[in-house]
Amino acid sequence: MTIEELLIYGKKNCHSDYAKILLGDLLQKNPLELLLYLSEHVPDEIAQKYKEEVEAIKNNKPLQYVMGKVNFYGNEFYINENVLIPRFETEELVENTIKYIEKNFAGEVSILDLGCGSGVIGLTLKNKIPTAKVTLVDISKEALEVSKINSNKLNLEATFINSDMLNNVNDKYDVIISNPPYIRNNEEIETIVKENEPHLALYGGEDGLEYYKKILKNVSQNLSAKYLIAFEIGKDQAKSISDIANKYLENINIIIKKDLQERDRMLFIFPKN
Repeated sequence: MTIEELLIYGKKNCHSDYAKILLGDLLQKNPLELLLYLSEHVPDEIAQKYKEEVEAIKNNKPLQYVMGKVNFYGNEFYINENVLIPRFETEELVENTIKYIEKNFAGEVSILDLGCGSGVIGLTLKNKIPTAKVTLVDISKEALEVSKINSNKLNLEATFINSDMLNNVNDKYDVIISNPPYIRNNEEIETIVKENEPHLALYGGEDGLEYYKKILKNVSQNLSAKYLIAFEIGKDQAKSISDIANKYLENINIIIKKDLQERDRMLFIFPKN
């Protein structure tokens, strides 16, 4: 089949943009330039793979899972159905955390990424702060395997711990960062998310706060004297999480930051001077 024939097939069965992205990826060509190669013949094995991917999209499988990769903060990460698809809001969490670290910490900084999933948070911090000592934690062994693949792929050194949040974590850290499950059990979410992404990484109990409570209740034993706790949060959770933090930690400052859509999305905790 030719590129033109495959694009016609793809556009009949999924969104035009997806049809071009998938074929461009398989052919290692810029999707925007495929029109320059319409008469080019595509090997049978690639054509078959393309049709399978188009069918997966047609059957409501997310593009990122079909392609097995996602761009996060300028790097390409491998992902599969055992981990969440990283969102842009999480890039904002990373961006703000990098700025805080660069301003407030000198020398080697120790970073703990709780509920790391594919490792995008911790590994991006390691990439941007090469002197950092990064530890990635997840309750899912399958998710940790994905993060290990990304660690090797990007040549970024990290330590891996299989643990339910802090249960098996013994050391102290300068920075503890997490994008924990924070969707309420009965909360309505997009069907494509509900049917494809791991519920273990989505739902945070009846109030969506289960994992913030679990972390903050025990976190003091894992904090250095000078520390930062950085959370991604749900848009209506800032006050509740602030109250939990004040319950378990003393003498702290809390800063809430909004995402680019002006929703409360990040919460930072650090000790008062």
